[in-house]
Amino acid sequence: MASSGELQLVVFKLNSEEYGVPVQNVQEIIRMTEITTIPKTPAHVTGVINRRGDIIPIVDLKNFFELGSSETDEDSRIVVVEVGQEILGVIVDHVSEVLRLSTEAIEPPPRLSEKPEAAYFTGIGKLDQRLLMLLDLQKIVPDFELDKMPRNDGKTA
Repeated sequence: MASSGELQLVVFKLNSEEYGVPVQNVQEIIRMTEITTIPKTPAHVTGVINRRGDIIPIVDLKNFFELGSSETDEDSRIVVVEVGQEILGVIVDHVSEVLRLSTEAIEPPPRLSEKPEAAYFTGIGKLDQRLLMLLDLQKIVPDFELDKMPRNDGKTA
């Protein structure tokens, strides 16, 4: 377990940039699998998967951040995360490592925009010559609009 002076992160790539999420939010990392599409969902919601009997919504994180759509290959993964009561999977290009990062190596995110997307990051971690964008899943997940996915009765949640 990480001490209070460090964070333990799962690090992944979207395009050539590295992102990190707290390891305590990650349930598992799985290889790409067949995703069942759901009509009339937001463009970044790819569909759902059946994971050991649980239906998990899948989000294309690149599409959500307007970085293009994910073109999956053998390195692509689905990172299954739990945020509050939500369990969902996010498609990433590549999971590179789990690491510990000192809180002293984290800078607040620069204020580049007044747009709400700027609030999706808790900070930028400095690790040698690398920069890790630390995602705030608590702020991102509500904006995925998963409540607009159809329920079994055909209505939205």
